[in-house]
Amino acid sequence: MTPLRLGILGYGFATQTFHAPVVAGIPGLELVAISSRDPAKVHADWPAVQVHATPQELIARPDLDLVVVPTPNDSHYPLARDALRAGKHVVVDKPFTVTLAEGQALVRLAREQQRVLSVFHNRRWDGDFLTLQALLRSGELGRIVHLDSHFDRFRPQVRQRWREVAGPGTGLWYDLGPHLLDQALRLFGWPLGLTLDSASMRDGAVTDDWFHALLRYDGLRVTLHVSALSAGSDLRFALYGTRGSWLKHGLDAQEDQLKAGGRPSWPPQGDWGRDAGRSTLTRADGDTLATLDWPLQPGGYGAYYAGVRDAILGRGPNPVPAEEALEVMALIELGRESARARREMTPPERGTLAT
Repeated sequence: MTPLRLGILGYGFATQTFHAPVVAGIPGLELVAISSRDPAKVHADWPAVQVHATPQELIARPDLDLVVVPTPNDSHYPLARDALRAGKHVVVDKPFTVTLAEGQALVRLAREQQRVLSVFHNRRWDGDFLTLQALLRSGELGRIVHLDSHFDRFRPQVRQRWREVAGPGTGLWYDLGPHLLDQALRLFGWPLGLTLDSASMRDGAVTDDWFHALLRYDGLRVTLHVSALSAGSDLRFALYGTRGSWLKHGLDAQEDQLKAGGRPSWPPQGDWGRDAGRSTLTRADGDTLATLDWPLQPGGYGAYYAGVRDAILGRGPNPVPAEEALEVMALIELGRESARARREMTPPERGTLAT
């Protein structure tokens, strides 16, 4: 099979840590170009990759099949638009865009161009999330009444980077909110209501670094919580049902593996994606509770890019269609309205988003 030729825009944290190492291990994908103002930095990691000074130079290459856009959030829309107009298939990092309207415009353009447009919601392939999905399918915990989903870290210093300055698409609601919202939508579907409380808690913070969201469902509540000032607390998931509970501590292992220089193959081999975090299931046995260690499935971010490859070749579905990312963007905007108004908001009709 002739590999699909792929270019990535920018060589910041997302490219260096996630996209480049993951795509390099996917059979049928060939990383041939990266845009960067620092060629030496790129070539230190990828000596055979051609470096272009600007995103526009890379997009203009006629030999590229797929362009990946893991740039600052406010540039997602114009760069993805330009790549689609150039006839490329496109992957956009989360959040899809800064506004719902921008995302809808990209969906329309992708349809007109008959190109695959996908969004990198890689946390669907976290091992603990895959374990959570399997638990729900099994019915092990009975009727589920509450999911508590956390993504907390201890980062007390405000850093000089685009994610932490004031501006469109910055702050943790735009950074980590899309991950948690996307996971909730995959698990439970469209909520009846959304309430968001967000704040800037760290000294010198100019955008939100803490949020707590409540998604209301019929007979179910889902809470999404993120804090940059959470030392010593590592709860990731707490799932509560009528027959018991499941608790997972610690984040999925893949980000740390990638930060350490790991370059996974696909399918993954050895210990890739295997999570050492604590996972326990507590079940009711009559009037007593029994707690046991619960095995975690291995994660595999390569599944996303293998799915993108197959979608472009007509061999499988888009792993994260842009239409699903529109749902996340609608809830991101709704959450901002809720935080301003300090009350629950009712989501729009789900079927009206991809217009």
